[in-house]
Amino acid sequence: MVRAAKKGVMNFKLLCKAVFIIAILALLVMMGMYNSSKSVSLDLPPILPKTLSAPACCMYYGFFAVGFLAGTLLMAGGKRGAGKPGKDK
Repeated sequence: MVRAAKKGVMNFKLLCKAVFIIAILALLVMMGMYNSSKSVSLDLPPILPKTLSAPACCMYYGFFAVGFLAGTLLMAGGKRGAGKPGKDK
């Protein structure tokens, strides 16, 4: 009985995460639609030797992609639950 409740909670968490990602992607699309012709510059002297200039929509997409990958790497993996104590195979 407890397992079914935990599985339902996991599905709810997954649904919330999916809705959140879709909302962020919708904002990303809107930013790209309304800022497509404006060029922005990125200046990071320690990493980039020269200033990078690109359309704003490309910059937004790149920042989102880097943040999404960083979050995915931080959340991936983790500890797996050990088997139930007392049960030997």
